[in-house]
Amino acid sequence: MISTRTLPGLAVLAVAGLALTACSGGDPLADTTTPDAGSETIVVGSQDYYSNEIIAEIYAQALEAEGYDVDRQFRIGQREAYLPEIEAGTIDLFPEYTGPVLQYWEPDTDARLADDVYAALQDVLPEGLRTLDQSEATDQDAYTVTRAFADQWDLTTIDDLAEVTVPLTLGGNSEGENRPNGPAGLKNTYGIDVGFTPIEDGGGPLTVKALQDGDVQLAIIYTADPSVVKNNLVTLEDTKGLFLASHVVPLASDKVDDDAAAIIDEVSAAMSAADLVELNARSVDEQLPAAAIASDWLADNDLG
Repeated sequence: MISTRTLPGLAVLAVAGLALTACSGGDPLADTTTPDAGSETIVVGSQDYYSNEIIAEIYAQALEAEGYDVDRQFRIGQREAYLPEIEAGTIDLFPEYTGPVLQYWEPDTDARLADDVYAALQDVLPEGLRTLDQSEATDQDAYTVTRAFADQWDLTTIDDLAEVTVPLTLGGNSEGENRPNGPAGLKNTYGIDVGFTPIEDGGGPLTVKALQDGDVQLAIIYTADPSVVKNNLVTLEDTKGLFLASHVVPLASDKVDDDAAAIIDEVSAAMSAADLVELNARSVDEQLPAAAIASDWLADNDLG
């Protein structure tokens, strides 16, 4: 299938070819076209999470700058909603996070460190999927408490929660109740019992407010979320590896050819953990759309 991107170029080349033939008497059937950047539209998806949407937009713009057609399918939902679509082949490129996506396909994995997690992920990928290079950039799930609660109970690590004598409630997206780092995982790994309250904003302002109001004492908030510093929250150290290493990693279908993969690998190599925090802060503090944030980042890094 020839994409709409190629049609104007082909028309121009055809005219040029006829003109050349008239002047030189060359073969009118000679192929004067150049290799195309890809013959099918690449569907790029994202989670229903602003940080993930920014990364997906960076992928999309980087591909478009090199002549690829891109269909954006952003803000799909959480992992339980979009991974079946990726497995079914309706999404071709998606920014994921190594540890959480590994646990989706292999809940009992023993891998914890970055390289081990990345290697283990290769062994559980469904047919037709591959990972591209993982990035230095991380957005780690973490248990988070308010500064006041941490000071009250002298909390610095997850282990310290065992000394808290009041009932504990964990807040997070509803699917988090049954994930490996939900209440059952906390009990199995640290021996700590917690209740669960669903808060459907992916660790966003509703989650922060629930912490500050005391409706929950513990929440799962990503480490790259600027709200952690802005609201003086405390990320508890995970001494026993309940949360796996979580580096940004692109999942790609067979439709992502080698040239497209090289473009995305270049993006991954350029993106740092500090970059991700800054990108997130621009979204939260400046209220900029993902497209503008992505465009600026690509320009700053001489990409796209």
